[in-house]
Amino acid sequence: MGRRTQRKHDGSYSGNYDGKHGGNYGRKLSRNPGRRQGGKVCSAAGMILIVLVILLCSLLVFPGMFGFHMYHVLSGSMEPAVPVGSLLYVRSVEPGDVEEEDIIAFYGALEDSGIITHRVVKNNVVSGTFITKGDANEKEDPEPVFYDAFIGKAVLMIPYMGRVLTIMTSLEGKISAACIIGMGVVLNLIGGKLKEQSEDA
Repeated sequence: MGRRTQRKHDGSYSGNYDGKHGGNYGRKLSRNPGRRQGGKVCSAAGMILIVLVILLCSLLVFPGMFGFHMYHVLSGSMEPAVPVGSLLYVRSVEPGDVEEEDIIAFYGALEDSGIITHRVVKNNVVSGTFITKGDANEKEDPEPVFYDAFIGKAVLMIPYMGRVLTIMTSLEGKISAACIIGMGVVLNLIGGKLKEQSEDA
């Protein structure tokens, strides 16, 4: 048999040499597993914060680049189909292509009416008007909606995200988003530093 020897280096490496089978060296072990684990947690938390803000911004920015309008539903006239606080995505289409039961967005007849989203009861192509009604309302809207006031057809609704739209588009929301991203970057840096220290220890 070959001569077996063993050598240890400051407790971090171990290995043996066998004349027949060659050398075999062990893996370096961290002396600070707690610090390394803390680094992983910090890095993961930082990445989650950054990804969360990016996803929220994507929901609010990218649709607009492709011609979608986004609205925060403030009234309950379309409940339960469209709850208060929902984020509604509206796409521009030809008024003549709108069908009964479609939900559309349009400018109210009164100056203070704002933008209304109701369901189409009838599309009068000849007169160029819609007859609309809110799902939660007992009667149809008193005035027809002229094609000139038509904005588009609702194609997607995300419950409760309308409040996020309002917050994210405000000055306070933009500052908060920037702070969250900054916090995520700092946590990533701290996590990387902790992992480096655990390797060097």
